[in-house]
Amino acid sequence: MIVNVLKNENVLTLKLEGRIDTTTAPILESHINELPAETTSLIIDLEQINYISSAGLRVILKAQKIMNAQGSMKLIGVNDSIMEVFDITGFADILSHCAPFRKHGGSGMRIFLQRGSPTTHT
Repeated sequence: MIVNVLKNENVLTLKLEGRIDTTTAPILESHINELPAETTSLIIDLEQINYISSAGLRVILKAQKIMNAQGSMKLIGVNDSIMEVFDITGFADILSHCAPFRKHGGSGMRIFLQRGSPTTHT
C-alpha cells in the first residue's frame, strides 16, 4: 500500500493506493498514530483501494475515534466493493463517507456526495 500525505493547514489528507490488509494496515496505523495534534480534519481517500480486511477496518475505526476527539474525519472515493464491506460490517453507519468523486466539466471541480447533500470542492 502507498500512502500519500497532503497537509493544508489543519486538514490532513491520506491518499491510499493498493490493499489494506494484515500486512499493510500497520503502515496506515503508523500514520494515524503520528497525526499532528493540530489536525482538526482528517480525510482518507480510498479511491485507489481495491481491498480492505478486518485489520484495515480496525485502523479506520481507530482513526475515527481519534478524530472524534480532535475534530472530524471523512472517507472519500469509497468504491462499490469497499462500500459493500462497510455495509456488511455496519461501518457505513459509523463512518462519515462520500461516494466516489466525479470531475465536473473540465474545470477540475469535484462534487462529493455525502448522505444526500452535495458539497463542492475546488
